[in-house]
Amino acid sequence: MTKTLDAAQLIDGEWVNSLGDAYLSVDSPVTGLQISTVPAVDASQLDRALAASESAWAEWKARSAWERSSILRRASELMTERAEEIAIRLTQEMGKPIVESRLEVAASIEQFDWYADEARRIYGRIPESRNTTLRLAVRREPVGPVAAFTPWNFPLLLAARKVAPALAAGCTMILKPASEAPGPALLMGEVLQSAGLPSGVLQIVTGKAQFISEHLLSSPIVRKLSFTGSVPVGKHLIALGAANVVNVSMELGGHAPVVIMGDVNATQIGRLCASGKFRNAGQICIAPTRFYVHESIADEFASAFAARTAELVVGDGMNDATDIGPLISDSARVRISDLVADALSHGSELLCGGKPQPGEGYFFEPTVLLDVPAHAKIMQDEPFGPVAPIVRFSTRDEAIGHANNTPFGLAAYIFTNNLDDVTVLSEQIQAGIVGVNTFAVSAASVPFSGVKHSGIGAENGTEAMDGYLVPKTIVTAHARI
Repeated sequence: MTKTLDAAQLIDGEWVNSLGDAYLSVDSPVTGLQISTVPAVDASQLDRALAASESAWAEWKARSAWERSSILRRASELMTERAEEIAIRLTQEMGKPIVESRLEVAASIEQFDWYADEARRIYGRIPESRNTTLRLAVRREPVGPVAAFTPWNFPLLLAARKVAPALAAGCTMILKPASEAPGPALLMGEVLQSAGLPSGVLQIVTGKAQFISEHLLSSPIVRKLSFTGSVPVGKHLIALGAANVVNVSMELGGHAPVVIMGDVNATQIGRLCASGKFRNAGQICIAPTRFYVHESIADEFASAFAARTAELVVGDGMNDATDIGPLISDSARVRISDLVADALSHGSELLCGGKPQPGEGYFFEPTVLLDVPAHAKIMQDEPFGPVAPIVRFSTRDEAIGHANNTPFGLAAYIFTNNLDDVTVLSEQIQAGIVGVNTFAVSAASVPFSGVKHSGIGAENGTEAMDGYLVPKTIVTAHARI
């Protein structure tokens, strides 16, 4: 069956629609109007996907690493050819500025290019045995069929981060992209098909997340769960997978502190922080979200931050002049409004923004708050939106205490010219990723991982491969029996 963007999912190498009339609406966050639909998968289709994943795994893991590498490399080339098409679809469904969508596509291409190399670098080892009649060997083998769930904020990149290393390791995968923005992942599936990926190695199913997760994780066929999303949903999926002792990796969001010491150029860093904060309308798990500024430069920093924020253009992501697109939904806009209102009720000062923009779509003014108390909701709840709270501190130890005062530990950022501060802050702040004088902390070659409630395992880097491989020890006795 020919695939269409309006209604299709990839099961056992075929693009299939709903067996009935069950479809989900994909709406534009710019207008709130429907732009396409996708099928709501049913139980029989999920069973078909599970059977195909199990069958294809036997063949896929038997392929040489060079063959798997070649397909991934070809996928990166084909995605490059279709980059603008994919970027446009991404902006239409998710709302981010087209410039950011193009960067997301480029980062996704990098995933397939990087793991094309890593597929050929799956090494075992041969340890020495204390018994001279025994030979020891350790192999690393693919864990098996994977169930993967990805969110809407980076609908292509977060899918590529799971698909590329899984395929490189020799696993098959059933991918469930977010219903709000499924199109980019479906296009990725089309690219992989064109690159020569065998039928059944990758399935992409759409529909109700709870139904899909419960059905897949109740099956003994699934041997690995990979999820990116909220902490409550992650905990629920871990519990579902526990029944079959499923291998788990989780990236569960964050609430990234930014510690700005008093020795930096307050105006320069204030403007840089504003630009970093509002990328993707703040809807990024590693977005800088809590700004702790040394009291000696706090006022100058806050003034520069607010001035830069006021310059940002809010609008349709398809307009090249747009800096900030809409939030993903009206409920997200309501949640941000509540966080701002709560902060103001606790004595915070509003420097700019603070309310939804009038008219159609899910736009919210980029907002800056000063002197936000620790008990305000926004200091504990991940905002995932265009709101920046600024807090003064007086000592480095005080800043460390503030930074670690949440259950999250994904990303953190430090701005200072003092080597001692760099060393102490980067080591004592509890986070899986630390940026020193930069917000550019994600790359295919280094692990993307969190501590505490922010996750289990890693994506990116050679470390991501570990989640899709299991060690097997082989002991051989060299004695006649």
